[in-house]
Amino acid sequence: QVQLIESGGGSVQAGGSLTLSCKASGDMWSHYCWGWFRQVPGKEREGVASIESDGSSSYVDASVKDRFTISQDNANQILYLHMNSLKPEDTARYFCASDALVSWNPCTPQVHYETIEDWGQGTQVTVSS
Repeated sequence: QVQLIESGGGSVQAGGSLTLSCKASGDMWSHYCWGWFRQVPGKEREGVASIESDGSSSYVDASVKDRFTISQDNANQILYLHMNSLKPEDTARYFCASDALVSWNPCTPQVHYETIEDWGQGTQVTVSS
C-alpha cells in the first residue's frame, strides 16, 4: 500500500510562487512514475507534470511548461511541484499520484487520471488577482 501526502498549498496573489510537496511512504515500486494533477469543481482532473522515479524523464504540460517545474528527492521519497508566476486560472486542488512504471507508461501527465493507482488527498492552491 502506498501513501501519498501533499503539502504546500495555500493562497497567493497572481504572480506569486508556491512549491508543493508530496511525501510517499509504504510499498513503492522499484520503478514508478509519479506526478501532479489538478482539479477544479465541475471539471475533470487534469495532468500537470510527471517524472520517472529514476529521473530518466520528466514532463510538464504545455499549458504550464514555462512556469512550473517538477523535481524529486529520491532519498526521502518526496515529489515537488515548483510553481512560479501563478495565475488565477491555476486555482485548483492539486493531487499527487503514483503508479508502477509498467502501468503508467509512458510517464506523462496526459494519461487519463482514472488509470492511475494511488492518490493523495490533495492540497488547495488559490490564486487571487
